[in-house]
Amino acid sequence: MRFSVLASGSSGNAIYLESEKTKLLIDAGLSGREIERRLIGIGVNPAQLHGILISHEHQDHVHGAGAFSRRFGLPVYIHPDTHKASGNRLGWIPEIISFESGVPFMIGDIRISPFSVPHDAANPMGFTFFRNGKKLGLATDMGYAPALVRERLKGSHVLILESNHDLEMLKDGPYAWPLKQRIMGRTGHLSNDDSCALLRELIHEELACVVLAHLSEVNNQPGLACRAAQEVIRQSGRMIRLIAARQEETGELIEVRGSAAHLS
Repeated sequence: MRFSVLASGSSGNAIYLESEKTKLLIDAGLSGREIERRLIGIGVNPAQLHGILISHEHQDHVHGAGAFSRRFGLPVYIHPDTHKASGNRLGWIPEIISFESGVPFMIGDIRISPFSVPHDAANPMGFTFFRNGKKLGLATDMGYAPALVRERLKGSHVLILESNHDLEMLKDGPYAWPLKQRIMGRTGHLSNDDSCALLRELIHEELACVVLAHLSEVNNQPGLACRAAQEVIRQSGRMIRLIAARQEETGELIEVRGSAAHLS
């Protein structure tokens, strides 16, 4: 499998994932035209996608999903609760394909296992993706990492994990106190410290690459998040590539081969 984090942050999230036979968009929080531009930028023809997979209904994950689906005739894979909660954000969709938490399904030759995460949405999901013995784990937008999440992510060759905020920056920052409470709450977002605690538990000998995602542009800095995570990696004694996904920059296309991640 190969993936690219097209965008990650409070203003819009989208990830591209492909295998030999399948091309998939995970979330579509940018405008349809911006998603198209970023896909073309990594050499992907949007018309060749096989579908859009939605994690939850918040605007920064579904903003362009409806328009992009209609433009290219793509099915949208979505939990029924999320579809209902999306309301008019999606509009008419050519084909809706429902899935349930804990029930694996296939899109092309990629096996997808959805699992529930604690976030203030109708029924938010994390995912693991499997192909040819390789596993990619994805979990962002969650207030904490319960045992179920940790168990589902174990054994991943690549992890895309939330590292939303530096706690001190958030506390001292410009947000109103109720919003700060929401972000720090059990259905909010993982701090850098939370992310590091999760990463420490998930590191194993086959983990090759970690992507820190959903970094706040107001309450975090890539350097802070990376330094904290890099210290966890250093303490593990393992060689693991670390990347901080950006809001305004499209991530490179990364291929996972066995137990090592390589730039394509």
